[in-house]
Amino acid sequence: MAVVALLALPVPPGDGGSGGGTAADAVSALVVCWCVARAVRGARRPLTRTAAVVLGLPVIGIAVAAVGASTASAGMTGLVRYLQIFVLVPAAVLMLVRDRRDFCLVAWSIVGLALFQGSVGVYQYVTGTGASYMGSDVRAVGTFGATDVMGMATVVSYGVVCAVALALGPASPKGHQAGLSQRQIALVCALLLTVPLALSFSRGAWIATVVACGAQLGLAGVRRALRALAAVAAAAVVLVGGLGIGTQMLQERITSITQVTDAPDQSVTDRYTMWAAAVDMWRDEPVSGVGLKAFPDHRDSHASLALSSASDTAGAGAAFARQPLLSPHNMYLLVLSEQGLLGLCTLVGSWAAFLLLGLRRLTRVRGGAGTDCALVACGLLVWQLVDFAYADIGGPSTVLMAVVLGLVAWWALSGRALAAPAPGEAPR
Repeated sequence: MAVVALLALPVPPGDGGSGGGTAADAVSALVVCWCVARAVRGARRPLTRTAAVVLGLPVIGIAVAAVGASTASAGMTGLVRYLQIFVLVPAAVLMLVRDRRDFCLVAWSIVGLALFQGSVGVYQYVTGTGASYMGSDVRAVGTFGATDVMGMATVVSYGVVCAVALALGPASPKGHQAGLSQRQIALVCALLLTVPLALSFSRGAWIATVVACGAQLGLAGVRRALRALAAVAAAAVVLVGGLGIGTQMLQERITSITQVTDAPDQSVTDRYTMWAAAVDMWRDEPVSGVGLKAFPDHRDSHASLALSSASDTAGAGAAFARQPLLSPHNMYLLVLSEQGLLGLCTLVGSWAAFLLLGLRRLTRVRGGAGTDCALVACGLLVWQLVDFAYADIGGPSTVLMAVVLGLVAWWALSGRALAAPAPGEAPR
């Protein structure tokens, strides 16, 4: 929860895309060290054999790609970052979350962070103090700044997915009204978070959130899905149609999703060009890739002339600047280009195991205690897998991704996820 809370701190202008460590990264390192110390002191195996295999699988591709990096420093930096996000922090969360109550506490903390960042983003839009978008400083970015425009969109999306799952969870055994109250709070939070999500103007986050929430609704049942869709439709009519929140810009942004081939803007052209460059790098080194952190070094020799040198950033307290395009903005292609088929298969294989194990456990608890945890984990993983088609790791919000993957790992792999209900928790 401390890692989540520290992401509310403002990011100094210019640091959002630098890749430097933040306070949240430092605390995540302390959490990992604490888990290691506790495991050594207890003289016991901290993870089951299945958990160790699934979580440790990405280490193979990451280590091989680190050896093949262009420089030793780049290899070491990439190795530490990838291990932090995809192995160490998720393993720490898996070890530290004791029961479903702890799990829900972390999920609610993510919703709280999303509400805070979202409120800052809405204020930025209303006052014209956000990041630059179409010549106006109206893009909601929260405290992450103009150099990490995806930061707030990611946090708010996580909050929406968690809130929807908690709203679809079982009623509290303490009383029917108490259960309804908690679910109603979660539903209100989800509806409120749709406003800053829309004002982030992030097409990838929109698509991933719609897919993830649709999957959650389908897994929760048809009747709940219909009621939730009716509530979302009513809120959209009031917020966009009635109040006119960002109507024209939102319409143009939504329309641009269908224009990726007919009349793409420069950002879409750059993305397609970098995707082609990433595939070309993989063809040169199909097994192990060009090495960690090596995409920028090989970009220009593989990209066409359609690629612009950098993107323009401004607003949200930062002066105009040109931000270099250092990744393909597609996690699968980034891994494929830098780690080859070995890295892609091990990393995606780990995520696929999370998804299959998580869905299997969801079928065992559907409608009873643990349904909310199951929907949170499965929804977050689906969101991440879809978003990875439009984004990759980078920026201060990346450490939150590691916490999210830890929640996913806990539900899929921990024996405590299916333990008997704790006092005060019981199936309906």
